[in-house]
Amino acid sequence: MAASLDQLDGAAAPAAGGRVNILLVDDQPARLLTYESILAELGQNLVPARSGVEALEKLMRDEFAVVLLDISMPEMDGFETARLIHEHPRFEKTPIIFVTGVHISELDRLKGYKAGAVDYVSIPVVPEILRGKVAVLVELYCKRRELRELNESLARTNERLARANSDLQLEKTRQLETLNAALRRSNDELARANRNLHSEVIERARIEHALKEADRHKDEFLAMLAHELRNPLAPIHNAVQLMRALPDAGAQHVRLREMVERQLRHLTRLVDDLLDVSRITRGKIKLTREPLEVANLIARAVETVEPLIRENGHTLETDVPPQPLRLFGDPLRLTQIVGNLLSNAAKYTDPGGRIQLVVQPVGSEVEIRVRDNGVGIPPDLLPKIFELFTQLDRRLDRPQSGLGIGLALVQRLAEMHGGSVRAHSDGEGRGSEFVIRLPLVQEENERKASSAEAPRSPPSLVSRRILVADDNADAMESLATLLELEGHQVIRATNGPLALEAAEQHLPEVILLDIGMPQLDGYEVARRIREQPWGTQMLLVALTGWGQDSDRRRSRDAGFDCHLVKPLNLEELTPLLSRLPGGTEALETALTDLRR
Repeated sequence: MAASLDQLDGAAAPAAGGRVNILLVDDQPARLLTYESILAELGQNLVPARSGVEALEKLMRDEFAVVLLDISMPEMDGFETARLIHEHPRFEKTPIIFVTGVHISELDRLKGYKAGAVDYVSIPVVPEILRGKVAVLVELYCKRRELRELNESLARTNERLARANSDLQLEKTRQLETLNAALRRSNDELARANRNLHSEVIERARIEHALKEADRHKDEFLAMLAHELRNPLAPIHNAVQLMRALPDAGAQHVRLREMVERQLRHLTRLVDDLLDVSRITRGKIKLTREPLEVANLIARAVETVEPLIRENGHTLETDVPPQPLRLFGDPLRLTQIVGNLLSNAAKYTDPGGRIQLVVQPVGSEVEIRVRDNGVGIPPDLLPKIFELFTQLDRRLDRPQSGLGIGLALVQRLAEMHGGSVRAHSDGEGRGSEFVIRLPLVQEENERKASSAEAPRSPPSLVSRRILVADDNADAMESLATLLELEGHQVIRATNGPLALEAAEQHLPEVILLDIGMPQLDGYEVARRIREQPWGTQMLLVALTGWGQDSDRRRSRDAGFDCHLVKPLNLEELTPLLSRLPGGTEALETALTDLRR
């Protein structure tokens, strides 16, 4: 075999257009297609080979930056192929990544490294890992190639300089020797500078790549976590709503339903808080400001945590001044600020505790104080209380019901409203106090904001024809049943093709489409509906567990009118339905307004 290598040897041609060659060696065509699909994003030339012999032949014809080599192949396995490759002087530094589908021992690994492997990848292949390893080796190959070309160029320059020196040596020997000495020193310094610069560039690129990868993986993890949690939350939420509609429910039934509802709200809030922290950190949250009465804000916040306070047997005392105090801010986020503080007080106060909420104007600001007689805050933890994932009282006898992100959200949202928050505690077991300060609306600004408010009409109760498409049977059936109880006519579909067929057959006014459906996903179904003459006037609503800004942009580009996140609250859907006209001929005008 070594003799045949010598016979095949010749000048290897580098890849054209600045791209490099990557050799993929596997006796199974399906795996080769998998490697090509994973590595296509690198934008390089992917060269497949189905045996060790074919791989050696292609190595003789072309130059390769890296070889992805299957260990288990007939006739000549990966170890033998790697050994023959690295025995050849021209390929002794060509990096090889072994791919194996079985567990390998340390002896096998040693054998592989002796044969010239630089790394191992196990089957099933993780695309990000394989792509990352190959990308690093390709980058190193390109850097070596650039350095080799630079050295060759420098060598040619030195040769020309040597010939010139030879011509001038008879006349200016002394001056030329001095010049050559200076030039050698300059070359040495330049070489050292180039080496240092090259090392710094590689290190900076590595760090930047690692930071980008870490940030990307974090965002992907948060998005996937939210999606995977919201999918099962949707049918549970719908089931609770259906349980509410059951007549003559017994006391035990009501108690169990309220318990499930409390835990469902808690879990939904955990998911939302986790994503909110990521959005705020990246500056992705936008506030929807409007004039707001402080008393109404406090009432809504108390309502959100009342079940938790009642469950723990706490006493909540509120002191809100009778005079009107107006804020200009996002009502949802301001309610979230006060609600998080009340929830935090309820969780870290022993059953039967006392919580006080005091509101008072202080100059041009309003001050909201939340006090409790709970576990308190240790002095060493007080300066870090608003940092992410900081939690109190980690004793085994106190169940933890949070991720340590609620107070971090409070601080960030208060600052976004031009306010501040501070914490105080006299120590462990002596309770705690949180003080929020928010700017009040000045009289002139209040008049402007009030004049911009438009009267809102009550939601319409007109029955609509609605298509619900979701591959999760529980989520689809529970939502459909809820809509039918509201008086709507509902058509069901369990996958993309059925949704497309039902839309054409029944011509619904509204379509609630899940995104992650089999065969055809929600994006493709929406695009195909919008391509049809009968589909231009329908209200398309994306109903999904994916809720990041990029997901909303993608749904908008696919033709959806709006994007709602699971679990769906019918109160979110009712205003959309109420804006639809009673007659079909006016539907297109309403959809145009909704898309704006």
